[in-house]
Amino acid sequence: MKKLLAMTAVAALTLSASVSAQEGKAVYDKACQVCHSMGVAGAPKAHDAAAWAPRLALGLDALVSTVKTGKGAMPPGGMCTDCTDEDYKNAIDYMSK
Repeated sequence: MKKLLAMTAVAALTLSASVSAQEGKAVYDKACQVCHSMGVAGAPKAHDAAAWAPRLALGLDALVSTVKTGKGAMPPGGMCTDCTDEDYKNAIDYMSK
């Protein structure tokens, strides 16, 4: 019984570690930087606070919704096929500062 509990605890810890949100910079580097580094097709440039201000005024949830549905040249989900809402929020936070 103790062995079963120990194995269950290890499995739970392993699964919970892989479910955590990705860091904003990591998401940006793998999925966002292609367009947001240069402002391709009207995308707000990363780290351009003035470009991000009107978007942030809409609220983070609205921005995540826009990423998920796509906008202009940005396809639904952006270029991130495995991102969660939390991942998108982290990437937006990283790019907007």
